[in-house]
Parts: sequence; C-alpha cells; structure tokens
Amino acid sequence: MPRPTKYHLASDAPADTFAQEFERLPIQELAYRSRNVEADRVQHILGQGRAESLEDFAALLSPKASESLELLAAQSQQLTQRFFGKAVRLFAPLYLSNECVNICTYCGFSRNNDIPRITIPESLVEEQVAKLARQGFRSLLLVAGEHPKYVSNGYVESCIRRSLEHMPGISIELGPMEADEYKPLVQSGAEALIVYQETYHRPTYESLHKAGPKKYYAWRQDTPERGYAAGFRRLGIGALFGLYDWRYEAVSVAAHAQYLLRKCWKSQVSISLPRMRPAAGEFQPDPSFFISDREMVQLICALRLFLPHLGITLSTREPSHLRDGLVPLGITLMSAGSSTEPGGYDHFDETQWTSTEDQPGEQFQIADERAPREIASMIRAQGYEAVWKDHDQALAISSEPAQLAQIG
Repeated sequence: MPRPTKYHLASDAPADTFAQEFERLPIQELAYRSRNVEADRVQHILGQGRAESLEDFAALLSPKASESLELLAAQSQQLTQRFFGKAVRLFAPLYLSNECVNICTYCGFSRNNDIPRITIPESLVEEQVAKLARQGFRSLLLVAGEHPKYVSNGYVESCIRRSLEHMPGISIELGPMEADEYKPLVQSGAEALIVYQETYHRPTYESLHKAGPKKYYAWRQDTPERGYAAGFRRLGIGALFGLYDWRYEAVSVAAHAQYLLRKCWKSQVSISLPRMRPAAGEFQPDPSFFISDREMVQLICALRLFLPHLGITLSTREPSHLRDGLVPLGITLMSAGSSTEPGGYDHFDETQWTSTEDQPGEQFQIADERAPREIASMIRAQGYEAVWKDHDQALAISSEPAQLAQIG
C-alpha cells in the first residue's frame, strides 16, 4: 500500500524522519521520572556543568533541581554568553490573515470563532512593515492562518518580496507545506521557518484539533525537515505550554531540537516556549497544566545546559517582569511591540506604540505591551546589546547556509 502524502500516525511517516524517532523515545517515562529525581543526581549533573543526555535534561526539570535554581541559572548564563555573547535579537510579528480552515479549541483563529476575518492587502503589508521599520525592527515574522483560498496563489511570496524592501530578515509561520511548496517562499527571500507542534502528546493533540488539515499530527512533526530540504537557513519549533503536562512537552521539544541540530546541521535551530493566553472562543488555559514563572526559568536554564547552541525565543505572551529577568539567563531572541491581529499595527500610535483600538480579530492577548524602544532600553540596561539585524538577504545570494550560520 503506498504511503499517504499526509499522515497522522508515525507508522505512515518516512523511516528517517523525527515522527518515527519520536515514537521510540521514552518521553512519558522521562517526564514521570523527572518528578522524582534525587538531589545527588541533580548535583552530579550541575557538577558536570552540562546535561549530557535527554535523561540529564529531564532530571534538571525536577523539583529537586528547582532547589538549586540559582546555580542552574548561573551555569545557563555562562553558557549563553560563551556561545551567543551578550546579545538579544529583536523581531516583530506581522499577521497577514486570520482566515483559517482548522478548528482548534485553543486558537482565536479557529474557524468556528465569531471574529472579524481579514486577509490584509499587499499594499497594507508594505505600509505596516515600513511602520515597524521606523520603530527599529529589521527582522520580521509573517504569520497567517491556514486557508487555501486566501493564503495562496503567490500572495505570501509577494508579501515577502515587498517586506524585503524594509526588512532584511523574513521568517514565516504558516500552515505546514510540502518541501516543493516551501521552495518559492525561500526563493522569494524568506530565511526562517517557524512551526509549533502545539502539543507533542498525541491524545491531547487529537482532542484539541477537531477538523481541518492540522489533524495530521505526525506530518506536522516532520515539517521542519521539509523546510530544511527546501532551503530555510533557520528552523524554529515549539510547544504551547498549558495544553498538557509541561515536563512531557519540555522533554519532547528538547528531543526534537536535539534531532534537528543533528540532522539539519546547516540550519540554525531555535525553540519557543510560549505559555497559553486567553483567546477568542472563550478559551482559558487549563490551570492543571499551568507552568509557573519559576518553573519556566528552570526549563529555559535546563535547555541551555542540554543544548548550548540552541536559540531560545521569548514572546510577548509573557509578562514584562519575567521577560526582564530572563534576558541574562538564556534567551537569545525576543518579540516586542506585538499585535496579533492582521493589520493591527494600523491602529498603533507611532509615538507611544500603543494600540488606539480594540483588536477583536487577534489570535491571542499579549502580556508585555511595552514599546520596542522600551524593550531595547531594558536589554541595554542589563549590559546586553539589542540586535535589530543579523542577516541580509544580499549575503544569502552568494553564500552557503553553513557559512551564513557563522554570521547569526
């Protein structure tokens, strides 16, 4: 029987992709054991200064490791400065469309939510990119819901080309595609592909995604590899914390990043760890899956000890006090001044960078509403450099990805 083009089960996936490897990993066992690790095991890992295996990483998520959070944070800080210097790259998201064919119980864009729907015209895309550029941004993340009618037929490629007039670094976060479908986006100038697995726990994934192409769990897991085959020089993955047990998600996404760093070695790999926020459809995060601020710090520091070269992104979903505290501890990328509504920046006052209207079509509510210049000032006040630009498309035309990785 021929293998299906899109697949929900790992058994239908190609043999050499992450979906099949994930099935062989003892994720549930590691998540369970991480709650009951003894203190001497934690001290042994901290004595090494590195988490040398997925088992070590899981141990650093334990309650016993939380008792040594100060030492864990200090080691994370040292490793981050060693591999990334004292720099944090800033970017802004620009939402192109909230049209979506999927029904996902936690997402404001879910097709059954009664919100104003819009796909912004290319002319408005360019206006808003220019507006963001005047705030200092040189890195942009283009985001859209998944809809074959509105986000198709060269629309995104054209948006990328028009955005490049103002932004040398363009990332995309769209519905998963085949490698051949990604190639025109790379050729148009997109350098990075971001795709969240949402939750790595398959039964939970099945219960949350009621309809639409997003139901293909295993095919979504393999999306970064298809993006790598298409030529993206940066790959971003993540899980939404608050949909299932946070330790299970943490071990899963760390295993995925480790796999990508090994297999997609020409690309830079980053992880984002957003916590769920209220959204349209009266969605509220499940308190039984809540991860506290202290546990979030522990998770980020443990990731740094496990994967020192990994980019770690912190979004405006998090409150300002937590974002401020995490700058020196392991973060390498931050969004700032965000709107999660298509065309939302049209309603921002450029002087104060605050929204002058409600945003009923937003994907979720942000927590850190400070202006980009305030975020940059906060980073500089901590002795770090706020980096607006670390990539130029002109360099990509004549250079190999592996060489460009040294620039990032």
